[in-house]
Amino acid sequence: MMWTAGFRTAVISPYEEIKLSEPRGFADQTVWHKLRMAGGGELLRVGLTNRYGRTPLTIAAAGATTEDGQAALTFDGAAELTIPPGEEAVSDPVALPVAAGADLFLSLYLPEDTGPATYSHMPMENVHIVGGNHVTSTVLPESEQVNGRYFISGVDVQAPDDTAIAVAFGDSWFEGVGSTIGADNRSVDHLNRRLERGWVVNRGIAGNRLLTDEIGEHGLARFDREVLTIPGRSHVLIHFGINDLGLPGMVGEPPATGDALIEGFTALARRAHEAGLRILAATIGPFAGAIYPGISTPEGLATRREVNDWIRTTGTFDAVFDVARAVENPDDPDYIHPALDAGDGMHLNDKGAQAMADAVDLKTLVL
Repeated sequence: MMWTAGFRTAVISPYEEIKLSEPRGFADQTVWHKLRMAGGGELLRVGLTNRYGRTPLTIAAAGATTEDGQAALTFDGAAELTIPPGEEAVSDPVALPVAAGADLFLSLYLPEDTGPATYSHMPMENVHIVGGNHVTSTVLPESEQVNGRYFISGVDVQAPDDTAIAVAFGDSWFEGVGSTIGADNRSVDHLNRRLERGWVVNRGIAGNRLLTDEIGEHGLARFDREVLTIPGRSHVLIHFGINDLGLPGMVGEPPATGDALIEGFTALARRAHEAGLRILAATIGPFAGAIYPGISTPEGLATRREVNDWIRTTGTFDAVFDVARAVENPDDPDYIHPALDAGDGMHLNDKGAQAMADAVDLKTLVL
């Protein structure tokens, strides 16, 4: 048996210049998370992070609950933990079985002012926030609900040594923006429901770029830490490009060039292969209908078509899943199909996320 990722989330700094959701801190509050597990096991341990914090993070109590019971989490045998700025921590193992596709409820009591939290900013899952210590409560009192995850990096499970783990690495089309909050209808959730063996953990960050730090560290910078550190990882799926082509227009800058994106994708493929991983690349989804000022430009859309032609025909990747063709409007392929559009011209609704997942040939995820 090996410890590996049963759940992962990608975090960003609360001090980003561009903010798609407002950062926040906590004091004398319990933050209650629901995590949809990609993989399961009989033992689990929880990863916590203060990666982008500027003050020590004190967690006075933490608990985990599944349909099989509830357990207090400890850290080197202690119930209380302080994580220095820039650091991370992993709980002691706890015998609390959890199944793939089941929910793990994780509660953190934060007694002191945390300062702005390291967080996952658009995970399409609400946290519940209540005053005081409610880590052991079976029913929460009335709570504030916010779309976000705070101080969570992941959950490890013990799994058989031959378990195949894939990593969905990219932007909002993996994180799930546009899907129904709380419904677990992200593209990665749909893909996991199709798999008979192994699972896919989600490292999507809404707004993330392949080439430039802007919302989260860029893809080339975070690849080693967020993909290569996962035991048993066999495949990586990538979806990048929309934000490299669209976000610069919000501040009056030109989009990334096709040559720069191709060079970045090639570098990712090379690093994946050097690590023994198979890499599956998505074509860049359509975004001509984006309602956000400056996102959709003729130059950016032309580069999307250029790079997609390269993705479809290059031998750089082990496989391609053609997301663009799966979700495009056949009458105007630069636009998302109206039935799959979340309403902003740039993201997929639940049916669109399903179409994205269905674009992956499961045979390409088999070793």
